[in-house]
Amino acid sequence: MSYPEIRPRRLRRTPAIRRLVSETRVDPAELVVPMFVKEGLTEPRAIGSLPGVLQHSRDSLRKAAAEAVQAGVGGIMLFGVPERRDPTGSGGIDPNGILNVAIRDVVSEVGDSTVVMSDLCLDEFTSHGHCGVLTPGGEVDNDATLAAYAEMAVAQAAAGVHMVGPSGMMDGQVGVVRRALDAAGHQDVAVLAYAVKYASAFFGPFREAVESALEGDRRAYQQDPANLRESLREVELDVAEGADLVMVKPALPYLDVVSAVRAAVDVPVAAYQVSGEYAMVEAAAANGWIDRERVMLETLTSIKRAGAQIILTYWAVEAAGLLRQRY
Repeated sequence: MSYPEIRPRRLRRTPAIRRLVSETRVDPAELVVPMFVKEGLTEPRAIGSLPGVLQHSRDSLRKAAAEAVQAGVGGIMLFGVPERRDPTGSGGIDPNGILNVAIRDVVSEVGDSTVVMSDLCLDEFTSHGHCGVLTPGGEVDNDATLAAYAEMAVAQAAAGVHMVGPSGMMDGQVGVVRRALDAAGHQDVAVLAYAVKYASAFFGPFREAVESALEGDRRAYQQDPANLRESLREVELDVAEGADLVMVKPALPYLDVVSAVRAAVDVPVAAYQVSGEYAMVEAAAANGWIDRERVMLETLTSIKRAGAQIILTYWAVEAAGLLRQRY
């Protein structure tokens, strides 16, 4: 009987050996936690389709931000939920709108101890739920929307944000935002470009979180899930326009895209593990079908292995604690 001379299993035998030879590690500092703050709340409110995720009051947001910093996460991405919306999304530009107020709250609470990021899009603030200003015919007006994004970027920078995240998928949005920030004296505010954002069915629970008023869909400006070359073209354009980082959203269904983007650019690459990805795992775990913590870390590892240096995930704070135990 012949026995193998080469035995790869030797390097899998004990937890200590497996840690020693691990090729891919997720660090808590590479995780970013999305947080929602709702205008007018006095207590945090649970989001039914996102178990464990909250719509925060201003006070609870400050506390959650401090807890995230203590956990060692690398950043906080803020989303605002206003009490009133209008066709142009003016609440996103208003210095006293909920998102700009929340930026000031969080920056005053945590300072530079983490990266405070903000979603730069009109969809949470428009009465129709689209990411931009509409034409009389009901289509999103790309160039009119860019003018609004420029104002919104300056308002967020004035509130103290470290990094803006233009996510509306308007042509030219990164260049317009970069020029507006520079002209207003905010040269140090970075741009995290949602360079690859697909018209995905995985965004459903997010729309509950922001109480979206969306009419129709966003397929005319978000990308076709079937396309990869188009995504790489978008990334190339965003980097040329001044993006400091680029992001792929969603993450798990598009790991091939994450890998291709990583190979194509020299700037940091982020991936957003979106609400639907999170909700599926939570639902399966609640039914006892999977090991929740193992699956959580396995998904994050797969996103990192594909090439994402930064991962936005609703598990960021919890995962940070588990990762510290593992390593």
